[in-house]
Amino acid sequence: MTNEELKTLLTRAEDAQNIGNYDEAEKLAQQVLDKLLTVDVVSRDGNSLRASATRILGFIACQRSNYILALEYYNSTLKISEDYKDREGISKALGNIGTVHYSLSDYLLALHFYTKALALDIELGNKFRVATNLGNIGLVHMNLSNYPIALEYLGKAFVLYDEYNNKTGMARHLANIGIVYQRLSNYPLALDYFGKSLTLAEELGIKTLMASCLGNKGIVYHSVSDFPLALEYLKKALAIHEELENKTLVVAWLGNIGNVYQKLLDYPLALHYFGNALALSEEIRNKAGVASSLSSIGIVQMNLSNYQLALDYYEKALVFDVELGNKAGVAIKFGNIGLVHANLSNFPLALEYFSKALVLDEEIGNRSGVARLLGNIGETYATLKFYGYDAAKAEEYLRKAMMICNEIGSKQQLYGVHKNLSALYATTERWKESREHFEKYHTLYLEVQSEEATKQAQLMEHRRKIEESERDRQIKLARFQEQEKILHNILPAQIAERMVAGEKMIADSHDHVSVFFSDIVGFTKLSQQVTAEELVGMLNGIFSQFDQLARKHGLEKIKTIGDSYMAVAGAPIPHDNHAERAVLFALEVVEFMENYRTDSGDKVELRIGLHTGSVVAGVIGENKFSYDMWGDAVNTASRMESHGEPGKIHVSEEFKHAVETLHATSLQFIRRGEIDIKGKGMMKTYFLENV
Repeated sequence: MTNEELKTLLTRAEDAQNIGNYDEAEKLAQQVLDKLLTVDVVSRDGNSLRASATRILGFIACQRSNYILALEYYNSTLKISEDYKDREGISKALGNIGTVHYSLSDYLLALHFYTKALALDIELGNKFRVATNLGNIGLVHMNLSNYPIALEYLGKAFVLYDEYNNKTGMARHLANIGIVYQRLSNYPLALDYFGKSLTLAEELGIKTLMASCLGNKGIVYHSVSDFPLALEYLKKALAIHEELENKTLVVAWLGNIGNVYQKLLDYPLALHYFGNALALSEEIRNKAGVASSLSSIGIVQMNLSNYQLALDYYEKALVFDVELGNKAGVAIKFGNIGLVHANLSNFPLALEYFSKALVLDEEIGNRSGVARLLGNIGETYATLKFYGYDAAKAEEYLRKAMMICNEIGSKQQLYGVHKNLSALYATTERWKESREHFEKYHTLYLEVQSEEATKQAQLMEHRRKIEESERDRQIKLARFQEQEKILHNILPAQIAERMVAGEKMIADSHDHVSVFFSDIVGFTKLSQQVTAEELVGMLNGIFSQFDQLARKHGLEKIKTIGDSYMAVAGAPIPHDNHAERAVLFALEVVEFMENYRTDSGDKVELRIGLHTGSVVAGVIGENKFSYDMWGDAVNTASRMESHGEPGKIHVSEEFKHAVETLHATSLQFIRRGEIDIKGKGMMKTYFLENV
């Protein structure tokens, strides 16, 4: 076979590779290598053909997540190029090896090889490859959370592509710059860059890039909890890849759609998409896809409190990541396994896995992961029910996490660390420091909320209600299938699970909750006017409706005493928007009672009180046990009710502030002025109304 015939065979292999027909490309590239062993060709041409065919095999191995094999092929191309002093071939091989390490999330090694390739391309004057390596280095810095440096390199790459009017390169780097702004939570700029990239991709007819831009838009909308729009764009991206039969990317977008349904707590649909991604990954031998899908299923099982199932899936995923040499993936699995053990109160084992993950993230330079794991370790040492509780170690780890969060500008991680430090210092009675960190937590939390709440506020309010209703429906369904019915009817589901698991003493502190109290006005007089059956029927009808509304808005009913009804938002499951949930619940209760009439046609009026603060909650009793809560927040909420007026929602100044931080524009607070509250003294209070 002549040189020209071999070159034709290689061109066919490259064409098959470009359209994603990897089986055909692999077969043709291997034929080229086999023929080169049996024919006499000019040495330099033979070297070039051998290197190109081997490079194709390396690319296919990388696409199939067989990174160890990919490195073997690319190292082979590097040696061939070095033997024949082919500096351009050396540059390509160095870049390819960098890409394998990038795929393995071994970012420091990737940076090493990309930098060597860049230096060589600058010497050769190959501006196209200079632009490629500048862009690759920018992506590495993005994943190392060095966002300003990432933008600098990506910007330089874009300028070079623009200089040569290389629209394909321009389009890809516009999309990459958009991803950096997405990571920075600058969603308007991210959408702007994705839009520019999409326009170019459509002009050029690059469907894979079109799908990428559409999908990235979906991820942005997912980030701001606009789930319908997120699903719309993600499904458009999926449809394009299905049309192109690009199964590797079909797997990726199936996983992203599954993530949205998981965020919506629609676990059956999330499992459906993750399961499809898993099956397809197994079909195409995409080990990275298998590992990712198994891990995603594990997260769902963990959210469903199926801890043993979660462990099973995480450990299966871990095997694949270890086999692939994917240190970042291994670190994530170790961290997730640690979280499961922490939820099972197996704190020593949790620390063991957190520490393993920390070593790996430090090794690959994943500073965001390092900060998260330092926080996890610190939080574990700060857990009072851990026999290894160590306030000094907890402080040491949390402060390290705080330092890294400050360096990389991760506000969301940082406010969580401040919150944990505040709680730790409160436990050790270091009140001044506790207050300082709580104020920092509160300030940062408000900043993050403000940044995220500026987009489509009214639409988001409507979507949030739909989302919460769907979440509650799915949670109720999942829990009903998994938990013992008797305990589930008596106690909150999470508390019931802990009791079933053998936990004897259940007592928890909740720093941020909203407490609801209501009381029927003139109940004593009303009870004297009706029969016992009518009275019980009336209370049952009213409180059953309250129960439904509480489930709808994610509140936990604590108890009823006579005609008084108590509920809480933010416990036993913490909710950042506990005040909002309590507001929505209270408003619907008021609406229901305005339309309610007794059998004799009489109107029944309520007084409602709301307050936000901290409580202690737990289970009391041995046989007829109950879940109850105590604390100043409970007492104050009760006082808000008793000092209120019929048909009105009476709230404290603290509750008003908590609601206002959520930017709820459809509410108004009517100032009542300072009043003397029994047991509290003079307080500023308000009546809450819907606009």
